[in-house]
Amino acid sequence: MAYIKVNQDKITKEVAEKLIKICPFGAFDYENDYLSINAACRICKLCVNKGPVGACEFIDDVREKIDKTLFSGVTVFIEQHQNKAHPVSWELVGKAKELAAINGEPVLAVIIGDDVEHIAQEALTYGVDRVHVYQDEHYRDFNVERYTNVLEHFFQTQQNNVFLYGGTPMGRSFAPKVAARLKTGLTADCTALEMTDERDLLQIRPAFGGNIMAKIHTPNTRPQMATVRYKMFNKPEKQAPTGKIIWEDTSTLSKKTTISILDHYNKPKVTDISDAEVIIAVGRAFKKEKDLELIEPLRKKLNAEVGCTRPLIENGWFDPKKQIGLSGRTVKPKLIINLGISGAVQFIEGMKDSELIISVNRDPNNKLFDISHYAIVGDVYDVLPELNRLIDQIIGGKNEVS
Repeated sequence: MAYIKVNQDKITKEVAEKLIKICPFGAFDYENDYLSINAACRICKLCVNKGPVGACEFIDDVREKIDKTLFSGVTVFIEQHQNKAHPVSWELVGKAKELAAINGEPVLAVIIGDDVEHIAQEALTYGVDRVHVYQDEHYRDFNVERYTNVLEHFFQTQQNNVFLYGGTPMGRSFAPKVAARLKTGLTADCTALEMTDERDLLQIRPAFGGNIMAKIHTPNTRPQMATVRYKMFNKPEKQAPTGKIIWEDTSTLSKKTTISILDHYNKPKVTDISDAEVIIAVGRAFKKEKDLELIEPLRKKLNAEVGCTRPLIENGWFDPKKQIGLSGRTVKPKLIINLGISGAVQFIEGMKDSELIISVNRDPNNKLFDISHYAIVGDVYDVLPELNRLIDQIIGGKNEVS
């Protein structure tokens, strides 16, 4: 990794003051005659090119190239809760099959838990080549320390090329721990994944507030790791199993932990908008919370769930679980109706794969119109009554659509 090195033997008070003045990010700290660089540094190299000669030096710490032929296998961590696999795992298996096919790599799955053979059998029906099962009573509940020991063992023995995790609360706490243990990189909340002919995983995600799409390439470290949100990819069709289950020996793995589970509290079940088949999504065009009552006739006719954009969460009008977008939920319904939504990239990325998209907005250049199957230019207050009448004609006055 490249960085800026401060040559302390060339630093005086005057030199430090010049460097502090040059840096536009406030990345220098000078204390007790010692000049240091803090986390604000963007490696713009102004201090190297414009500062006192020799005071700062750009170090391009290029890693030694690895032999990529030594690593093979696109691996999915199968997340399970109370012996039931999270559906994001099967979506990742579908993507893993696409990525692995490019270079003829095997598709692998890792399952950690107790009494999880049925999950391993299910993984085979989705086309996994090898399912590595670490079954032990110590793994009944998720423990990030014990689970990290497992994946360290898996990588050391299998030398897999890629690890994919669900972008869930478990995945977001687990994957960084594994990355630190294996001294490799991790890209969180990817919206797309690609594979090069050199077996390099291209990890794509929005950056800088969604203004650009970053394509992250890590050619000199293995394994390559990414987390991906639920509903981002498609679950593969089931097939006749051709792979095999490998039961790993867990007796030699460390079970030591500093974490103690004192009790279990099950969260009350709530409707997850990610699983909704019909969604009405509302945005800032609604000026008052009371105005949301205007969508009720349409919601009831379509038996729809209601989602929203971030500003309405900040207004306190909705529970955060109803937010659609990269900082909320990713959805893939059969029908989504967007009412008065500006079309920020964060929202678009969270719903772009919906089967049928209808968008209503006053701005004819709204970005949502580019991905919508039907675009209606107009004020939501004027369009909603017409939409209600149209739906009445389509469904013949029925209260629901199936």
